[in-house]
Amino acid sequence: MNLSKGFLLALIALFAYLSLLLVLPFSQYILGAILIAYVLYPIQERLERRMSPAIAAGGLVALAIAGFVVPLLVVVAAVASDARRLLEQVNTDSLEMAELERAIEEQTGRTVDLPSVLADAAQNVGSVVLGRSTEWFSAITHVLVGLGLAVFLLYYLLKDGSDLLAWMRELTPLPDDVQDDFYQRLDEVMWAVLAGHVLIAIIQGTIAGLGLLATGVPNAAFWTFVMIILSLIPLIGSFMVWGPAVIYLGLTGDLLLAAGLFGYSVIVVGLSDDYLRPIVVDRYAELNPSVIILGVLGGVYAFGVMGLFYGPVVLGALIATLAVMNDHYDRLENEPGMQ
Repeated sequence: MNLSKGFLLALIALFAYLSLLLVLPFSQYILGAILIAYVLYPIQERLERRMSPAIAAGGLVALAIAGFVVPLLVVVAAVASDARRLLEQVNTDSLEMAELERAIEEQTGRTVDLPSVLADAAQNVGSVVLGRSTEWFSAITHVLVGLGLAVFLLYYLLKDGSDLLAWMRELTPLPDDVQDDFYQRLDEVMWAVLAGHVLIAIIQGTIAGLGLLATGVPNAAFWTFVMIILSLIPLIGSFMVWGPAVIYLGLTGDLLLAAGLFGYSVIVVGLSDDYLRPIVVDRYAELNPSVIILGVLGGVYAFGVMGLFYGPVVLGALIATLAVMNDHYDRLENEPGMQ
């Protein structure tokens, strides 16, 4: 290696490091944009046959935003409704200050000035809120900037995705057939995670949530969301929610509803996992449950929330890379220009 090449490689390393520092604060949003772009890109390719890439990308971005905002509004509305019902159940007549003070004095023998206590508590809470307001404002600003960046990246990943792929293929020092094999295996891993685990988790969590809703379990919308997340982890799944829900119904005296929820969850929810997962996963790439568990848990620590998706993908990509190397290594070793 001569001095010019060494200097150029040093510049690349320097600017790559600086670029990494720039993107790390927004890594969650960048990974999210890449994931959504990957899912929507096949639709982008079909739409480009009938309209310009810019219009197609803009429409898909609007669709993605709606797909995020609408469920968020539904969850917020459900939580607000639960909070309103909770407040309506409170009997305000029993919370008169004088009666509370008298009850406390009868039980403890001490006189308590509740208005003063509440005023001091409110002052302390106000001080904490005021002290943390700067941190909260900074966090909210970071989220808004990150979401804006994700939308911006999503648009250009869809609009210029073909150019990006061509550029990556040009820079990759591998023969075209090896690249084709690698990208095909990586594509299989991505769809195995998305379709075989994420999609099944959404279906399974939603089916289990319908059982909670039908049996009158409180906050069914929230627990449905929790079950969808838990269903991403093999061997754990939605049982961590519907199991305690069955116990809750039994303890409250609704034995018939408890038995109904138990039977529904074991049969319907269980069958949805036993039958749908093999059908969908076998269509793409088979991933061992241990890979999924390690990928999900390790991915959350490494990438945060997006690690639920990217953790298994990273391990699957490693397996795909090793398979490509095993198939082509001997030929690449003798390939001209590869030594």
